[in-house]
Amino acid sequence: MQGYNCIAVFDKDADKWLMCLREKEPYKGLLNLVGGKIEEFEEHLHAAYRELEEETGITRDDITLRHLMDFCYPLDDCFVEVYVGRLNKPFKVHGDENKLIWTDLRRDFSDMKHYAGEGNIAHMLEHIKMHSAELIGKVIK
Repeated sequence: MQGYNCIAVFDKDADKWLMCLREKEPYKGLLNLVGGKIEEFEEHLHAAYRELEEETGITRDDITLRHLMDFCYPLDDCFVEVYVGRLNKPFKVHGDENKLIWTDLRRDFSDMKHYAGEGNIAHMLEHIKMHSAELIGKVIK
C-alpha cells in the first residue's frame, strides 16, 4: 500500500495556513496542502519533514510537526497521514513544484471546485480547530 503525507503548516501567528496550487494531476488547478509520497522503508515523520523541506524550504528547525490523523483508501491501495505544525518564526517559503500561497482560515475548504481532497481539507481544519491549543499553541475558532 502506497503512503502519502499531507502537512498543515500554520504561519507564526497561526492565522493563515500554507497551500499549494497543484500544477499536475491529481487535483491539477486546485489548492491543496503540501505533502507527498512516503518512500518504501522511510520513517513516516521523517518523510513528512523531507517533503515539507523539498516543497517549501521549511526545515525541522523552523517547525515541529504533530501527527493529526490518517485516511485509508483500500480501494485505491493507499493511505494519507496528516501532520500539523506552526512556524516558530517568520519564514519566506519557496518551492518550484507548485505555487505556494498563504491562505486565511475563513474559507469554504469543502468547495471541491477550488480545493483538493473531496472535502477532506475542511474536515482536517475542523479537527485542528478542536485541538488547536495542543497542536499549534493557539486557539483557532
